[in-house]
Amino acid sequence: MKYYVIAGEASGDLHGANLMRALKEQDPAAEFRFWGGDGMAAVAGAAPVRHIRDLAIMGFVEVAVHLRTVLGNIAFCKRDIAAYRPDVVVGIDYPGFNLKIERWAKEQGFRTAHYISPNLWAWKKGRLKGMRRSLDLLCYILPFEQRFFAENNMPQAKYVGHPLLDAVKDKLFEPAFQGSRQVVALLPGSRRQELKRSLPLMVQLADRHPEYRFIVAGMSLLGDKLYRSLIPEGSNVEVVYDQTYPLLASAYAAVVCSGTATLETALFNVPQVVCYRANPLSIAIAKSIVSRRIRYISLVNLIADSTVVTELIQDDFNPARLEREFQLITADDANRDRMFAQYADMRKLLSGSGASQRTAQAIIDLVK
Repeated sequence: MKYYVIAGEASGDLHGANLMRALKEQDPAAEFRFWGGDGMAAVAGAAPVRHIRDLAIMGFVEVAVHLRTVLGNIAFCKRDIAAYRPDVVVGIDYPGFNLKIERWAKEQGFRTAHYISPNLWAWKKGRLKGMRRSLDLLCYILPFEQRFFAENNMPQAKYVGHPLLDAVKDKLFEPAFQGSRQVVALLPGSRRQELKRSLPLMVQLADRHPEYRFIVAGMSLLGDKLYRSLIPEGSNVEVVYDQTYPLLASAYAAVVCSGTATLETALFNVPQVVCYRANPLSIAIAKSIVSRRIRYISLVNLIADSTVVTELIQDDFNPARLEREFQLITADDANRDRMFAQYADMRKLLSGSGASQRTAQAIIDLVK
């Protein structure tokens, strides 16, 4: 069968690669055309139609600034799908783009599936009506979403478990960064705007603590030049590229930009403080439309529904607060033990590995 798969950021490339691998296992005749990154390209044995380095735009203001590019990509994607004639169009996360494409694809008679639901329980619940019409299958990954979809009449929604468990389950990541000093992992985000807002404050923290070895989990697709422009010469910070999991396997603690990386860090059992700073206007707009019931932004806290890790958001992400929380995750043994115990409880809430296989089977069943 022919699959048209669309991922628009680094986490989507990771999960897309695992999904495509599972599809090939269950459908040996699988053919792919896709938007994604190097991981998906390695599975498909071909280059993406569009690479994620050109697609990761986040925030209301940022999207508005790049609106012409976004609209151009949407128009091109529609033409490309029409020419390819896939058996199914599969969107992976990236809802601002994928839901528009899926709605159009459904109108054109293509089967549609969406993997990793947008956070409808947090905001934009109004999307549900359109998704009921435009999606043949919705695979969601967070355990607390089961109740939401049951209460909101979404019969095509299927719980598959969290795909990050697939990413780490069978791989033994040996500590790759050993030395005389304990390693602190810095995960400043996967988008340029995240990096520019978070990395300078992380570097300031590192330079105050020469007793630790600070290593940035860099992404080669963003380019070495960008990282070097944000790290002064002589700083107590190293950068390694595309080695996030070996780095986390080596880490004593971590400072993490909110996103998928918070859950990855927890799955490696690394105490962390979560940081996030965005365009103030984007944050103001988000606060105005997010459900008042939502108390957290990090996946770890959302899944546990409690404060497992500290979140430093916007003005709270400052040198003094970051220093205080850093001491708690490095020098306070009681706090570290508490975090380890809560990580274990959080892991029990997830459904174990196999999300990629379950999603692949659901997509194949849909098409057949």
